[in-house]
Amino acid sequence: MDDRVREHAEVLVEWSARIERGDDVVVSVAEGAHDLGVAVAEALGERGANVVTLYGSDEVSRAYLNAHDGDFDESPEYERALFENADSVLRLGGGRNTAADADVPSERRQAYSKAREDVREARMATDWVSTVHPTRSLAQQAGMSYEEYEDFVYDAVLRDWSELAERMAKVKDRLDETDEVRLVKEDTDLTMRVDGRVSVNSCASVAYDSHNLPSGEVFTAPYATEGEVFFDVPMTINGRRVRDVRLTFEGGEVVDWSAAQGEAAITETVETDDGAKRLGELGIGMNRGIDRFTDSILFDEKMGDTVHLALGRAYTSNFPEGSEGEANDSAVHVDMITDMSEDSRMLFDGDVVQEDGKFWFEE
Repeated sequence: MDDRVREHAEVLVEWSARIERGDDVVVSVAEGAHDLGVAVAEALGERGANVVTLYGSDEVSRAYLNAHDGDFDESPEYERALFENADSVLRLGGGRNTAADADVPSERRQAYSKAREDVREARMATDWVSTVHPTRSLAQQAGMSYEEYEDFVYDAVLRDWSELAERMAKVKDRLDETDEVRLVKEDTDLTMRVDGRVSVNSCASVAYDSHNLPSGEVFTAPYATEGEVFFDVPMTINGRRVRDVRLTFEGGEVVDWSAAQGEAAITETVETDDGAKRLGELGIGMNRGIDRFTDSILFDEKMGDTVHLALGRAYTSNFPEGSEGEANDSAVHVDMITDMSEDSRMLFDGDVVQEDGKFWFEE
């Protein structure tokens, strides 16, 4: 086994999930993430944690959803109970086919997602962390050789997270004092309110309310969104390629949308429920160890010089204690990315805090 796989597991278990002896841990292992699953199990065993392992497969999910009549039991108790009794949930991604479930009918996908909202909330109430193991399918999607993609993944994952947390704290502190954020670039002029929210310094650890490895973003939950935004970073949504998305907001909701490719995926997202028409997240990418787009949202949204916005569910970590009920509710959380590296500005209360990808504190 590549030594970096064990290093990845150690970072996940020790830094990210902060697993302690006696913790009850659910580990979901994708079909291509076997080696990482083995390394994580070893790391958990060394800490004396209790482990239940699940098998995660897009192909298995596709078979089930395509065969089902679409009348799903709501909030299945047996599955919800597993997460309600877990301390941590570790999700190890890395499938064999990134478009394995592309032919699942959208209405069935939506029905399944809505029926499992309580299950999802139970999982997200744990100290959950998602990561990915480099696989050949992900390398192919990224347009890289497998060896090159391995290097890319580990450059993003195996880094000095404490040092990055200190840099990101500068943006978090400034954002927490801000009422309005504005994004300006070609085909984009968007404003959103962020007052009354708490931003998260997402440095790949549950100790910071951060649940992705790699991470490297500062995010919050915006509202009262107005204007237009152009997402120029291609991505895959529900197994379908999406490119050049344009959204128009009025009164905090999407009122018009288009895409040069994959518009049906955007329509499906927006029409999922009322919450899917509103933003659930504004994320500012700050991980410069991620130096190219790879068509993987886990990496692309953390890349320095980018901003991502998510339609749908907001994270309760962005709300002060007692106001979590104000969080935008939806069965979906779909991120889309815009490149801020050239001819762009991000303003906090009218002050330019980032121009052409460079923050005010950077040389």
